[in-house]
Amino acid sequence: MRSMSTVRKMLALVFVLCMMAAPAFAADPIRIGEIATVTGDFAAYGVAEVESVKIAVAEINAAGGILGRPVEVIMYDCRTRQEDMVNAARRLVEQDKVSVVIGPSGSGLCIAAAPVFNRAKVPHIGTLPTNPLVTVDEKGNVRPYNFRICFLDPYQGKMIAHFSAKDLGKKKAAVLYDVSSDYSHGLREFFTASFKEYGGEIVADEGHRAEDVDFRAQLTVIKEANPDVLVIPTMGKALPLAVKQARDLGIEVPIVGGDGYGDFMWEIAGDTMRETYWVSHVDKADPTLADFFKKYEEQTGTECMEFMNAVMAYDAVYWVKDAIERAGSDDPVKIRDALEATKDLKLMHATLTMDEFHNPKDKDGIILKSDIEKKQAVFFVKVKP
Repeated sequence: MRSMSTVRKMLALVFVLCMMAAPAFAADPIRIGEIATVTGDFAAYGVAEVESVKIAVAEINAAGGILGRPVEVIMYDCRTRQEDMVNAARRLVEQDKVSVVIGPSGSGLCIAAAPVFNRAKVPHIGTLPTNPLVTVDEKGNVRPYNFRICFLDPYQGKMIAHFSAKDLGKKKAAVLYDVSSDYSHGLREFFTASFKEYGGEIVADEGHRAEDVDFRAQLTVIKEANPDVLVIPTMGKALPLAVKQARDLGIEVPIVGGDGYGDFMWEIAGDTMRETYWVSHVDKADPTLADFFKKYEEQTGTECMEFMNAVMAYDAVYWVKDAIERAGSDDPVKIRDALEATKDLKLMHATLTMDEFHNPKDKDGIILKSDIEKKQAVFFVKVKP
């Protein structure tokens, strides 16, 4: 038997969600895998996803399960590390024999594990991985077993460019990005191309690494370039740290970021979050989400801070439920076929239809603006460039 320390090294933070408030089941469970960033730089996102999956599975089991069978979730913490993501994926498909895997949100993590899922022929759904290479390879070929429930970086990058150039009326942009992140690198690339198409100029383009916490050298270069907007296409703690340091250095131009926003950022950046804008997949104030956020708070004892991750993970479970019911089976290949054929599926946050590249079609994007008094980013404008 492995010691607990060995288990942790192998990512074995495992839970089973099967009988919570559920009727008695005679049939064997349907096994769903989940990989989350419960620790590491993206821990805040991962914890929200884990709690949301718990809520969805408890609801489904209480209502009779899927095809009359209970749902069992096996979760591993990938610790925001690609090698751990790959190990978790292998264990889920080879040892645990799950039918489908959900999460995490990081593009680089999902890209790293994509070959594992495709070799095993087990479908995988990323919650918020926006880089195109999550669902297609470098040659543009569709990865048969990889899906996502969010929009992509080309669209997100164009959103940021359109908002900065058209809504804010800015002409000179500076970019601070994470050179070690597929997500950040891709979003920077797509923003830059689109901003130039809108007549804008990139006056500074500064990179940092994921482990960096001091961005003052890069921000000093950016300040000297005199931009009228600062774009920070990154995730995790780097976001609020960069915002705070930019304001501390006297950079008072609007700051625009991608979908890495989370309410946790206020704990680090505080009032320096003024005049910052963020891409979002959902509007937290949407009345249709109120019941979910109430359940989340009742279950965890805390407000749902990383609401984008929470909503996407919750809806991913219901997407899996729909696919298994349409497939009439928990066979992974049949589930894959059903996921691919998804059309006009009404989920909590959107109506979902898959395109030929395993991406959602025609999803609206939202820009949030930080509200200093509320200590939250609130709905500002809907953008569809």
